[in-house]
Amino acid sequence: MILTLARASLVRHRARTLLAVVGVAISAAMLLDMVMLATGMRVSFRSLLLAQGFQIRLAPRGTLPFDTDATIPGAASIIAQLYARPDVVAVSPVLGAQLHVERGAASVSAAALGTLARVQGDYKLLNGQAPVAEGDVAANDALLTALGATIGDTIRLAAGFDPQLRGFTGQRSVRIVGRAHFIYLAAGERALALALPSLQAMEGPSQKDRVSLIMVRLRDGSNIEAAREAIDRQIPVVSAISTTTAIEQVEQRLSYFSQLAFILGTVSLGVGFLLVTTLVTVSVNERLGEIAVMRAIGLRRLRIVEQILIEGTVIMIVGASAGLGLGLITARYLNSILAAFPGLPEAIDFFLFQPRDAWIALGLLAGSGILAGVYPAWRGASLPIASTLREEAIA
Repeated sequence: MILTLARASLVRHRARTLLAVVGVAISAAMLLDMVMLATGMRVSFRSLLLAQGFQIRLAPRGTLPFDTDATIPGAASIIAQLYARPDVVAVSPVLGAQLHVERGAASVSAAALGTLARVQGDYKLLNGQAPVAEGDVAANDALLTALGATIGDTIRLAAGFDPQLRGFTGQRSVRIVGRAHFIYLAAGERALALALPSLQAMEGPSQKDRVSLIMVRLRDGSNIEAAREAIDRQIPVVSAISTTTAIEQVEQRLSYFSQLAFILGTVSLGVGFLLVTTLVTVSVNERLGEIAVMRAIGLRRLRIVEQILIEGTVIMIVGASAGLGLGLITARYLNSILAAFPGLPEAIDFFLFQPRDAWIALGLLAGSGILAGVYPAWRGASLPIASTLREEAIA
């Protein structure tokens, strides 16, 4: 009976119910997006850091990886110290640089990574082979398109621009042997990889035995934080950064996204709550005589409250369900905007959908729908029967 009465009340005012559902759907979409924003970046960034299995990264003391142009001196000695540890499986040194690339009339700049192909963790080879020999490089699609080049073509690289001589200090011709996708670079950024010794030689004496970053892979079951602390103490010229530490530092820099998510999420939840509260209050005020009649014929006060709460909850659940779909659409659009942030890795997602996020948003809105109807429902069911019927009759 209660469900039938609740359904009849909602159907009786179709336009009002529809507008309420639409309003709640918009609030639900915003709430879902904000929940996704609050957790998505952390999960996405963690997955990115662990994509190649390296749990610890060594950067020049006091910096984040590639945060500045600073490099780590004595790379060979540091690598030997790391391999001497029983918990270390692989060590991947990386040198970053900006190179000038020419092929025929085409001339562009590109990010270059000097790596050791057998242990590198910066790119995934799509075609061809990894650059192992002197004079071999692997390029990404953005660079190949800019140069109009393919695997097997020869290009010319130049590095170490000297402003006094107005020329490059390191130049050489190389052959493209592979096509690669660079995991940590921004979308559309031109890049190539070559053997670490080759890039160190091109950069000149200043980069001899220097690297920008060293990635460390530990054995399964190793205590990552204990290893990080030990390495940090053992090698004073570097800052040892674990995945957890890196996430914390990035979150500090991008904390405004979390703050924005919390503020807008709270606003959307509040809007949904006030919307349902207003509609339920209006509905109760219109039905005071009906409520008084039901009480006069013996219907308990609690049953009337249940009916009104069911109406508010139905509006919230239907609106929230529609809002989940709308939220996924808007999240995809917003993510495409934020993904254009300069220097942001292409693999980072600000809005990452997880089933838990949908249940959180749906649960919050359903709870709000119940709470929104408590006061107006109890107030309407508590009015004196006789005086309410008399006032309704006079009206």
